[in-house]
Amino acid sequence: MPPAGAGLPPYLPAAAGGSSRLRRIATPAGVLAAVVGAFGYVATVDPNQPGHYPVCPMLRFAGVYCPGCGGLRSAHAFAHGDLAAAFGANALAVVGYGIFAVLWTVWLVREVRGKPLRIALRPVHWWGIGAVLLIFTVVRNLPFGSALAP
Repeated sequence: MPPAGAGLPPYLPAAAGGSSRLRRIATPAGVLAAVVGAFGYVATVDPNQPGHYPVCPMLRFAGVYCPGCGGLRSAHAFAHGDLAAAFGANALAVVGYGIFAVLWTVWLVREVRGKPLRIALRPVHWWGIGAVLLIFTVVRNLPFGSALAP
């Protein structure tokens, strides 16, 4: 039987050959820290006040709400716990927050258990996501869909 650390590069100690639980959760924790930081920034710098954030180019030049229009106002309201205002600013973003929370939790649990998360989206999934974004964009720009406009 070879000695501990055999086959490892000389700069790695034998204990570093296995991945520790702390090391496995470092990436999900870093992603969560970045998201919390972004939401914290948007919570303190109000997007409802002019001059803090750039105007959406699609809204400015074409006069059409894109799928992201109202996203910063949605994040601001969400960070302050006002789910109704967040949903009113951008309903799709609020759904995205929920999807992110579920995927992040699954990712963390799998990393803790030592099973990496692999999400393989097939072309049909990408087409579905694109269709949802397109339908949301069209409906929010029509008179009957004005409730979805920011």
